[in-house]
Amino acid sequence: MTELLEKATGTVRKVRPTWPVVLLGVAAVILLLAVLREITGAQDVASSGTVRAAIRAAMPIALAGLGGLWSERSGVVNIGLEGMMIMGTFGAGWAGYQWGMWAGVAFALLFGAIAGGLHAIATVGFGVDHIVSGVAINVIALGAGQYLAGLAFTGKQGGGPTQSPPVEPMSTFDIPGISNLAQTLESKHWFFVSDLGAIVLGLTSRLTPLVIGGLLLFVLTWWVLWRTTFGLRVRSCGESPEAAESLGVNVYFYKYVAVIISGALAGLAGAFLVNDSTVYREGQTGGRGYIGLAAMIFGNWRPGGLLAGSSLFGYTDALRLRSGGESVHALVLLLAVLLLFYAIYMLRTRRSQALASVALAVGLLAIFVLTDEIAGDFTGMTPYLTTLLVLALFSQRLRMPKADGQVYRKGSAG
Repeated sequence: MTELLEKATGTVRKVRPTWPVVLLGVAAVILLLAVLREITGAQDVASSGTVRAAIRAAMPIALAGLGGLWSERSGVVNIGLEGMMIMGTFGAGWAGYQWGMWAGVAFALLFGAIAGGLHAIATVGFGVDHIVSGVAINVIALGAGQYLAGLAFTGKQGGGPTQSPPVEPMSTFDIPGISNLAQTLESKHWFFVSDLGAIVLGLTSRLTPLVIGGLLLFVLTWWVLWRTTFGLRVRSCGESPEAAESLGVNVYFYKYVAVIISGALAGLAGAFLVNDSTVYREGQTGGRGYIGLAAMIFGNWRPGGLLAGSSLFGYTDALRLRSGGESVHALVLLLAVLLLFYAIYMLRTRRSQALASVALAVGLLAIFVLTDEIAGDFTGMTPYLTTLLVLALFSQRLRMPKADGQVYRKGSAG
């Protein structure tokens, strides 16, 4: 049965990068950042503070995208991630200020799972169009959050109709030994070595249990979906539910479970926002659910690619927040160089795409040469433009689950 399910999911043996190749790629990225820092003088392009800020910016997006991955691997499009995040932020704020942040995390998971369950009932149970249901979830969650916040927080010390009283955040910690050595290396200001130290320091200092737990969830998702029978059945529902049903898989059950897990993960993303800002606020999600969905597509519906896409957004957002136009100006040069390399790589197979990349690279180089700093009004768009650029370049290499977004009815396999 497992072999038949693998055929239903379109499972293909692919050559995966080995660890030496991965480490070489990481070293190449650090080298690029080191060269960029030396050329432009923008110190924040490779600093521990930027890495820490990037983690804070990337994790809510990554967790929301991970929720979307669970849902869409089962064949249910989930653009309701934003609404599920809103419910998670309210749950974390409401429970967090009363019983502590761990209780806030539990209620964020619960409230997000409830929103995910509503989406599952509508799409799986009643066959509602997935996009319509997702939009409805977002609208309902926005209104419900405003109403519940008015009831729960009005009159409370430090709270009001649009925000909760302060929430005690989780304590942070450093990884002993590694963080101390990395801090020493960063302070030396050596080419490449100090840049490596800065990145390691950012990854090993001022961590919270939510960051560690979030990263472990990516590993757990990969293992469950690609290494267990349960995960194979979930993916078969997203590839060919009729074939899965013919092999005895309860398609409804696996879709319901996956979409509820999706909502819980989006709710956890909301808890991360509350822990980071120490308060629930109206409009706190800021469209991160939609960006998480884009990061999931960029990652080709896989956990590793999703994490990379979220990190890209988090890094560009961190640069914008920490040093504004100076670092974004340096980032323009980096993007231009990467586009030129990409154009050379694509020249033999897709000439039109290669020429478009060259034209865009030339335009970015012109902006870099003719300006000293990017205007503040434009730096806010940097993360979104970067994400759109990457999606546009790699869209032809993406493959969504075959039955994603299709309405399934039991017995349709004949």
